[in-house]
Amino acid sequence: MKKLVGITCLLLAVLAVSAQRFDAGMLAGLNASQVEGDFTKGYHKPGFVAGLFVQTNLSRTVFAAMEMKYAQKGSRKSPDKDEPELEKYIMRLGYVDLPVYLGFRTNETLSVIVGLSAGYLVSSGEYNNYGLFPEEDRHPFNEFDFQALLGARYEIADRLSFDLRLAYSFMPIRDLNGDVLWYWWDDQYNKVITSGLYYRFGK
Repeated sequence: MKKLVGITCLLLAVLAVSAQRFDAGMLAGLNASQVEGDFTKGYHKPGFVAGLFVQTNLSRTVFAAMEMKYAQKGSRKSPDKDEPELEKYIMRLGYVDLPVYLGFRTNETLSVIVGLSAGYLVSSGEYNNYGLFPEEDRHPFNEFDFQALLGARYEIADRLSFDLRLAYSFMPIRDLNGDVLWYWWDDQYNKVITSGLYYRFGK
């Protein structure tokens, strides 16, 4: 938690010192998530995203940006209606993410973005048909998540944009150190599709 407070203070300092050179704003959106390495398939775990961003132009066609946001990730598998005895499985993960990326404007309204993101895990839980896993069945997740991201941003209006991106962990969020379990077969990685609205402050 001390690391998280330090990161928050650093971003706020950047906002205060660089307010004249950077555009700042807020963002909100939705995640569709899955986890590579468990037995669920598909982006079935919804979650919300909210935070702040700063952005500056490096040239007429290139900009750099940084965000701090809370993001819900994980995975989900619900029992089949025809086979209700099968296990339900839900993984709920909450991160504070710090993406840093470049944007390349292809025209006046559309940009391609590419970058990296570091995430700090602030909450986690796994659930089956009976609720939260008992303590003896819980396996800890790694504290940090590191992802590569690729996406596109469309300018809806003067200060409002729609952002769509894919992010994939390139380091495990949890390592398989023992036998394969019914819900877990290998090292695990977050895979996330994020859609969001970005609103820039100022004139």
